[in-house]
Amino acid sequence: MSIRPFRDIKRKKTKEISVGKVKIGGNNPISVQSMTNTKTSDVKSTINQINRIDDEGADLVRVSCPDEASSLALKEITKNVNLPVIADIHFHYKRALEAADNGASCLRINPGNIGDIKKIKEVIRAAKNNNCSIRVGVNAGSLEKDILEKYKEPCPEALVESAIRNIKILEDQDFFNLKVSVKSSDVFLSLWAYRQLSNKINYPLHLGITEAGSFIPGSIKSSIGLGTLLLEGIGDTIRVSLSDDPVKEVQIGNEILKSLNLKERGVKIISCPSCARQGFNVIETVKLLEEKLSHIKSPITLSIIGCVVNGPGEAAYTDIAITGGGNDNHMLYINGEQIKKISTNEMINQIVSLIEKKDLEIKKKFHNN
Repeated sequence: MSIRPFRDIKRKKTKEISVGKVKIGGNNPISVQSMTNTKTSDVKSTINQINRIDDEGADLVRVSCPDEASSLALKEITKNVNLPVIADIHFHYKRALEAADNGASCLRINPGNIGDIKKIKEVIRAAKNNNCSIRVGVNAGSLEKDILEKYKEPCPEALVESAIRNIKILEDQDFFNLKVSVKSSDVFLSLWAYRQLSNKINYPLHLGITEAGSFIPGSIKSSIGLGTLLLEGIGDTIRVSLSDDPVKEVQIGNEILKSLNLKERGVKIISCPSCARQGFNVIETVKLLEEKLSHIKSPITLSIIGCVVNGPGEAAYTDIAITGGGNDNHMLYINGEQIKKISTNEMINQIVSLIEKKDLEIKKKFHNN
């Protein structure tokens, strides 16, 4: 037990699988993924977007393969990116074969909509031959007709039954290198489906609130849905689905994990909303610092508090801190200790310099170990 047990999350230990170089499930960190929105056949644009997604801190990336040109393009794409690539396949089993043969690390499919058992066997053979994992991706918007007729509408039991059915198809062919998702655009439906499925299977779970919407509502829905499940110890990899730049999906995904202490990456800023007591413009300061510190990957905490009401208390638990004071005299803290007073004009440059110094210290320590 940790010294702060109220922060402990007891994760369910699931089966470990590999998606390229990334291990999912078991005791491995929860991975963050996004999906490109370029035409996959536009190789240059897709590579550029994947590299932007990578730079933001994603662990995996998914691309859609709706046609032969897209699945064949994976050969060139996978040679020029660092992230393992997941091929998103629907209906056309040949796209799965082509994707597996051309560098995909994982196939996102529903075996039930691939076709007859002969086609499914071919897909599984291609996955095995190319060391591809498979994600069984169940979605409330595309449930099997007989399941919808049985339950009358998408419900947690319907999603779980579809998942179990599709898992069995793969297991009957001795394929077990898989992960599963049961997504819906409805937070409640997603939560209860994932909870039920987690109790029934031991495969890694890919979490997501599908079609969550634009940046603000989509981020909130995803934070509530994914955050609730993660707090309960459910989930091994996540995707935030936004009608926006895929890079923003990675930003939100990483922030969800960081807020639950499930991931340590980059500068974690604790800042007040500001009020009439602020000794400097907190909002503009935080915006500037987020921009200037975006290149930092080491886990560092920074508090920016506009006055002395909560400033010293927050400073006690962060690596570097600023508390606003009167007459343009603000207190700088390092590791909870008061260091000196600085002016507003000095603040940004000094904080950036201290964070970069701390970053180098962490990198050096990590290298020496």
